[in-house]
Amino acid sequence: MPEDPSLETLLAGARGDFDLTRADDQRSVSLLAEALEGFSEDEIRSALKTLSADAPLEAGIAALLARSRQWLNKHSPEIEIGIVFAMWGEQNRLRPASAENPNGENSLATKLEQLDWATRNAPGVRWKLYAVDDGCPHGSARIAAEIAASHPLGDRVRVLSLAETLPSGAPPLRNLQSADDSRKGGAIILGAMTAIEEGARAVIYTDADNSVHLGQIGLLLEPYLTRGAPVVLGDRKHADSVLVKDAARWGVGIAILRHMQRMAGREIFSRGILDTQAAFKLYDAKVLSKIIQSPSVYDFSFDTDWILAALAAGEPIEQVPFAFIDSFAESASITQGPMTTWETLLFGLCIAVKRHGFAEGPAAEMISVINDEIKGHEDLDRIINLIPKELEGASDSDFGNPDVMSPASLRTWLREVLNPSHP
Repeated sequence: MPEDPSLETLLAGARGDFDLTRADDQRSVSLLAEALEGFSEDEIRSALKTLSADAPLEAGIAALLARSRQWLNKHSPEIEIGIVFAMWGEQNRLRPASAENPNGENSLATKLEQLDWATRNAPGVRWKLYAVDDGCPHGSARIAAEIAASHPLGDRVRVLSLAETLPSGAPPLRNLQSADDSRKGGAIILGAMTAIEEGARAVIYTDADNSVHLGQIGLLLEPYLTRGAPVVLGDRKHADSVLVKDAARWGVGIAILRHMQRMAGREIFSRGILDTQAAFKLYDAKVLSKIIQSPSVYDFSFDTDWILAALAAGEPIEQVPFAFIDSFAESASITQGPMTTWETLLFGLCIAVKRHGFAEGPAAEMISVINDEIKGHEDLDRIINLIPKELEGASDSDFGNPDVMSPASLRTWLREVLNPSHP
């Protein structure tokens, strides 16, 4: 590589793949991002646009990392943040990859090193990781504590156990009798409330794996600190985002699920908030304290509950691009079943929409259809490889539009498919 490579040379020479289990890939993308910091955001965006589909994957990730660190280095804001993630069945991803553990990501150590890298020239950004065991049967809390104890940055980690906190007579966890009653949401709430109690001004939450490089925190902090946005959502559908996801995990019936989801959650989706489940979000501590005082749900659908609570309170919401590499091999959706996850997301959304006062018109009608016609994940399994004629060829922008397929039409179709003898 030349001593002073051009921007085009740097980007074109980037790696075409990215392996979450390889420490070398993490180092490589950080080095490329550092090299890109010498160029402006507009220059990098223009060069990537020129490369278009030929842009190597690593180049897109590094560009977002460079944008994040450029902003952090320039502004060096004074702020304390808590970064929260939940752990259930994470015993493999927490540890490094090996012959015995091929899917290992060394994820806790990697998060520490990514955050240290991002804030190295921004000492005003004080951060702490909150790793919360959500009742993991394999002892994720113990493993995380052992890793933290042996890491030079381990004092930046607080390992929590939801099981040891419950039962609690005080909000926001008083409605949980045990960790078995939580599916991620309870753990994230515990981590958030602990971070806030310990002085965090803002809370960021992510996933336990390496799917989101935490060197990107500047992308969330910029709108929060410069424009006062109290809620900042990572958006994998943004034109500047990098998304690698296994689309093959769903059948054609995913169109039905997205149509139901977007119509029931019209208050969210009609505002252009389409990536509700992205595990890269920031909430102002004061705003989040109010939201989690009385959660509607404690499961995977907590994302939409929090967004709806913010909308009900009139809080401004911004969205930002970021890079996301799907960590599919150890995903909980495999262990628990993808339709079990979708069952939780749909029913949890319906609960939150009603709770926050947005169940009106087509949203209310769709909630009624979901509650009446879908008995559980078994029904979703039965329709995931089917599609009604109204949704054949439907585009992403069609989902949730009652003119494309009304709640009444969907109800009729579901009855024909799931219960042909229904009158």
